Amino acid sequence: MRIHHLNCGTDCPVGGALFDGCSHGVLGHLVCHCLLIETDAHGLVLVDTGYGLRDVARPHASPSPRITRTWRAMLNIRLRERETAIRQVEALGYRAQDVRHIVVTHLDFDHAGGLEDFPNAAVHVMAREYSDATGPRAGVVAQARWRPSQIDGVRDWQLYGPQGDGWFGFEAVRDLKGLPPEILMVPLPGHTWGHAGVAVAQPGGRWLLHAGDAYFYRGEMRSARRRCTPGLRAYQRLMEVDARSRMDNQARLRALSIEQADVVTVTCTHDPVELARAQAGKPL
Repeated sequence: MRIHHLNCGTDCPVGGALFDGCSHGVLGHLVCHCLLIETDAHGLVLVDTGYGLRDVARPHASPSPRITRTWRAMLNIRLRERETAIRQVEALGYRAQDVRHIVVTHLDFDHAGGLEDFPNAAVHVMAREYSDATGPRAGVVAQARWRPSQIDGVRDWQLYGPQGDGWFGFEAVRDLKGLPPEILMVPLPGHTWGHAGVAVAQPGGRWLLHAGDAYFYRGEMRSARRRCTPGLRAYQRLMEVDARSRMDNQARLRALSIEQADVVTVTCTHDPVELARAQAGKPL
């Protein structure tokens, strides 16, 4: 399987390095790191979609805006058609119908905005995430993060519950319907209750784990001492549904990234340095 590392959305919050740890100006630079996986017999597989065509065209369309004005202003979102997953798939010479499966870490607006750009794809997600995103949404954060207008056009949902079949000490969801056994989900609740990472087996016994929003900053992995910028530390707290679960799972991921560094590569959604190094084929 060949893996492409895509940026399917750019946020430029005011605060610069207080968010991304590397910008020199007033604005920061955050990404929406998605995976496009070429499989031999199962078509193309996306891991998350970032922002979609309809987000770019009509982000505030009534009666249910796809992205709230508050979140768009807070993150200073730059909606660019060329960054949508569908346009990047097409740039690689494929068509929307070639994407047969989408595995989502969770259904926040910056991860699920492009689902409807691939109407023939099966969407794989944890059942708890689907329930929370489509059911009553109590509170400002819940109402802003899950946007019905982004997901109500999806027709093929594949829902999963936690399983005990372990993956490096984590629970794992294997045998995703229609997908090869090399792709599995790793429940990582805390950011949302139904949040999960996506693990992809690679040649030589190695694994790539897309940890979604289980962490936001590169300094939170691969070192015994956790480091995170003030802006991202505050944003993670704002968005979490359970602090203890989030921090416990993040600590477990950090230990995994150190103890299994020769076997497992861990990456997240929003760190621009991790994305750039992955695109260049360099170690994270």
